[in-house]
Amino acid sequence: MRNRWGILAILFVVRLTMAFQFQSVAAVAPLLGTKFGVSLADIGLLIGLYFTPGVAIALPGGAIGQRFGDKRTVFAALALMLIGNLAMALSDSWTVQMAGRLIAGAGGVLLNVQMTKMVADWFAGREIATAMAIFINSWPAGIALSLLTLPAIGTAWGVSAVYFSVAALIGLGIILLAAGYRSPPNAAAVSGAPSRLDRNATIAVIVAGLLWGIYNIGFAMIFSFGPLLLVERG
Repeated sequence: MRNRWGILAILFVVRLTMAFQFQSVAAVAPLLGTKFGVSLADIGLLIGLYFTPGVAIALPGGAIGQRFGDKRTVFAALALMLIGNLAMALSDSWTVQMAGRLIAGAGGVLLNVQMTKMVADWFAGREIATAMAIFINSWPAGIALSLLTLPAIGTAWGVSAVYFSVAALIGLGIILLAAGYRSPPNAAAVSGAPSRLDRNATIAVIVAGLLWGIYNIGFAMIFSFGPLLLVERG
C-alpha cells in the first residue's frame, strides 16, 4: 500500500493492540484476584510491570530501529507482545504472569517508539499534526475496546480466554503489518552523525517529557483502578 492514509490506518490498528494488551489486566482485575488469590496491590504491580522495560528500552529504541529497520523492529516488538501474552494464558503461576507481562511490555515500549517514527516518515511536511493526532488516539481506542469486550469474555470463559483474545488481536496486527505496510517512497536517509540539542531545546524536551509523564500517570490510574472501584460500589 502506498496511500499514506491507508498506511496510517494500518499503523493505528497495530498500535491499538498495545493499548488493548495493556488494559487487559485491569479490565478483568476482579477475575484475576479470584483466580490467583492476589491482592489489589499485586494486580497493581502486574499492571505497572508493562511499562517497566521502558526505563531501559525507550531511549535506545530509535537506534534499534535504525539498526534493524522499521518494519523488522515492529515485527520483533509484536512477537515479544505475543510471546508474553501466550505465556500468561498458558500458565497458572503468578510468577509467570509477571514474567509474561514484562516480556509483553518490552515489546509494547519498542513498538510505541518505532511506530511514532514511522508515522513521521510518511507524513513529514504533510498533515503531520493531523496524522499524529489520529495515531495517538489509537491508545484510548484500544483502552475502550478492551474495557468493552474483555470483561464479558472473562466472565463467560475465564481469564485464559481473555489472554487468548489479546493474542488474536496481536496476530491480526502482525498480518496487517506484513500485508499492508511499505516504507515511504521518499524516505530520507538518516545521517549516522549524532545530533545534539542546545540548552533551550534540552530544557523544553525535559519539561514536555515530565508533563506527558504526569498526564499518563493519572490516565493509567483511572483506567487501571477505575473498574475495580466501580465494581466495589456496585
